[in-house]
Amino acid sequence: MSRTVICDTAAEAVSGVADGATVLVGGFGMAGMPAVLIDALIAQGARDLTIVSNNAGNADTGLAALLAAGRVRKVICSFPRQSDSYVFDGLYRAGKVALELVPQGNLAERIRAAGAGIGAFFCPTGVGTLLTEGKEIRTINGRDYALEYPIHGDVALIGAHVGDRAGNLVYRKTARNFGPVMATAATLTVAEVSRVVDTGQLDSEAIVTPGIYVDRILETGS
Repeated sequence: MSRTVICDTAAEAVSGVADGATVLVGGFGMAGMPAVLIDALIAQGARDLTIVSNNAGNADTGLAALLAAGRVRKVICSFPRQSDSYVFDGLYRAGKVALELVPQGNLAERIRAAGAGIGAFFCPTGVGTLLTEGKEIRTINGRDYALEYPIHGDVALIGAHVGDRAGNLVYRKTARNFGPVMATAATLTVAEVSRVVDTGQLDSEAIVTPGIYVDRILETGS
């Protein structure tokens, strides 16, 4: 029997997210962004959150709305500034939110390492810059590498295209970005999907995230 819960409401999907939680949020810009789950998290009221995502919010929706609501203590991301990231920009300049800037490949690998049970790894990206200041540096085969640690999440909120009742997920085009690795790296994984189908209806060769990693699914119809 599947352990994945098909939630009736967005409130049910994000219930239990605690103050101070580290929340992994899928998406590349708005592609794959679980906007309904983020809105539900705002309504749920959890505070002092650490958000791990590729971006730091777009315009006034999604992560930007969560930031504007004053719920975020720290953002760990690779691309915090763009033309419509004014909410984060204003909060950061005012000292109201902390930032850990991580190169995009490192961000993905640190999350993947958490899901794979890897304790740490060495990577050359950022060596010699402020991004690796204070980190252990090791020379391997004549090249310098910095020690990087996994990023574990208490919760992962991800967007997928279709899920089945066993929790298996398929994604649509570029919406398959950080969701698959984030699903493996969190204690609680919640997926927002356009529709839920019966187990066995998904092409097994197309399944990207196996249901063993997915705790809750919310069907949004969009």
